[in-house]
Amino acid sequence: MSSEDTTGQEGSTRQDSTWQEEATAPERVVIRDKRRLDPDSGEVRPEVPMSSAEVLGGEVSADLAAIQAELTADLQRLTAEYANYRKRVERDRIQVLELATAGLLESLLPLLDSIELARQHGDLEGAFKGVGEGLEQVADKHGLERYGAKGDVFDPLVHHALVQAPEDPEASVTVVAEVLQPGWRLRSGRVLRPAGVAVAEPGGAAENADVPSDAEQPNDPAN
Repeated sequence: MSSEDTTGQEGSTRQDSTWQEEATAPERVVIRDKRRLDPDSGEVRPEVPMSSAEVLGGEVSADLAAIQAELTADLQRLTAEYANYRKRVERDRIQVLELATAGLLESLLPLLDSIELARQHGDLEGAFKGVGEGLEQVADKHGLERYGAKGDVFDPLVHHALVQAPEDPEASVTVVAEVLQPGWRLRSGRVLRPAGVAVAEPGGAAENADVPSDAEQPNDPAN
């Protein structure tokens, strides 16, 4: 074996030995004392400047916190917008359905008036009675109701004054003296047709209730 081969083998053996020593060497542990007070002297230690790695780590943590806060705010905003969108769509759907129902029921009001008149005159009999009552049940199922009665307080929003009746001595406000045409409205409060009524103003007795009579008036000192 030549001297060159011997030299090569020795170098390879030495390099392998160095690698084994580095691989089996224990990892170096660095311990930093971050206490502000010196345990021996009790004095405040001077601040040690942060390393570049620590500064970079702090900046990354701050950036991540800012990004997380921004994404959380965006998510909350989108959630609120979606909730408002759903409420708006549901409200519009109910309004469209109510308008369609109101249009259909409004076209049936003359028939319902005729059925009620026939009932009052005793003409609602036989097959006509079944048809009439069935139509009233369908209208009631869709939220239609009749309103208006003698003695109700007059409300121009739901009553249509057709006739001026004599004064009512027992009334303190304007009241319905007679219902000439019943009103129709949905149970939601939407008025399809105001009630046509005769109205009566408060009578003289109600207006003069607080005025003392001659016997109750105090005597005039001059007399």
